[in-house]
Amino acid sequence: MPRLFGTDGLRAKAGQFPLDEQSVLALGNSLSKLLSRKGLPVRIVIGRDTRESGNWLENCLCAGFLKGGGEAVSAGIITTPGVSFLVRTHGYGAGVVISASHNPFEDNGIKIFSPQGTKIPEDWEEELEQDILGKGFPSCLIRETPTSPGESLKEDYLDFLRQVFTGQVRKKLKLVVDCANGASSELAPLLFHSLGFEVVTINNKPDGKNINNSCGSLHPERLAETVKKEKADLGIAFDGDADRAIWADEQGQILNGDHTLFIQAVHMMEKNNLKKNTVVATIMSNMGLEKILKENGIKLHRTRVGDKYVLDEMIKNSFSLGGEQSGHTIFLDYSVAGDGLLTSLKMLEVMIERDRRMSELVRDFQEFPQILINVRVKEKIPLEEIPGYKEAAAEVEEKLGSDGRLEVRYSGTEPVARIMIEGPDQRQIKEMAERLGRVIDNHIGNNN
Repeated sequence: MPRLFGTDGLRAKAGQFPLDEQSVLALGNSLSKLLSRKGLPVRIVIGRDTRESGNWLENCLCAGFLKGGGEAVSAGIITTPGVSFLVRTHGYGAGVVISASHNPFEDNGIKIFSPQGTKIPEDWEEELEQDILGKGFPSCLIRETPTSPGESLKEDYLDFLRQVFTGQVRKKLKLVVDCANGASSELAPLLFHSLGFEVVTINNKPDGKNINNSCGSLHPERLAETVKKEKADLGIAFDGDADRAIWADEQGQILNGDHTLFIQAVHMMEKNNLKKNTVVATIMSNMGLEKILKENGIKLHRTRVGDKYVLDEMIKNSFSLGGEQSGHTIFLDYSVAGDGLLTSLKMLEVMIERDRRMSELVRDFQEFPQILINVRVKEKIPLEEIPGYKEAAAEVEEKLGSDGRLEVRYSGTEPVARIMIEGPDQRQIKEMAERLGRVIDNHIGNNN
């Protein structure tokens, strides 16, 4: 199993291993050799979000790649799904995204896409890790700047999104768009304006440090307030690399990826576009989603947390719709990546075609009370090895019975243990989650 790559590529504080100059140079050089061995074009497209470390990381990776005889083309600041689109449509051997998604600006990450636009398989990751851990290169004293094609690649991506959109904007819908000071800051306003929407944009002035800072999909409160103030029809919040999107309806109610899956599943089934009448979601999706889908004759198939696992299951079984509660949504007929911009267009299509407000579309969806607690940890040992954990977890599951769920897991991208409990009583599940959190924190908490 890869040691450095998590569920979403490499991720760390910028400048620290494995995102120090030496390691990133080694990664770039290793990637060029890997593509050559596999008979793929030794040519990559690179995109990044707005973090201040993105530029030097891009140039350092490019230096390593060029030392291996490859060619690197930069799409500049662009969304993660934008790079996925470009690599699968423009003949690159791989795509690279320099982004830490929803993490704070001090962090960064490197995601690598295959020629099909999917995340690279684990055997590729293992080969790349061997070179990173081998430390075969001196520090990257001279950074190489990749070739830049100007705005053409971004425009290709925007054209694809415009072609996907089938809605006929008869009356001008007003949108509030929160760009999280990230990769969508330029692209989202351009896209929505060009399709005839009235757009109020917030958090679209990145300075290298304000990405995800009290804004975007992790902090949608200001979005909800602005929707009510502007009397808008819909609020849209992206994360830093815009692969996820969540909503605020016209009343300011915040809606998540489960609401997206419900609305899209029902709409797609009625149009015979929901393959096998099945939706793929993760273990974190609310029991209320499962219940209402069943009432509509739709099956819910759950996977491990991570959009890569959702995608794997969709491809394996030829399902057309899947996603995560956090806002990743995959429409496999159009893209192999969760794409916040694409998802926004598909939600607007439903609103336009049905001539319904967002609050009306989700009216029948009742979420079960749910709580999620994050415990920062200094190491990720097996949960059952934590003293008292098995007993505490067994007690929670016994009290919940068939009326709730307990899911505890380590994050694939952060040093965090996530505790999720659903049940009929909000106060009770909060107490349960806090008790489990204390058990974990007392043994491996970051402050111990």
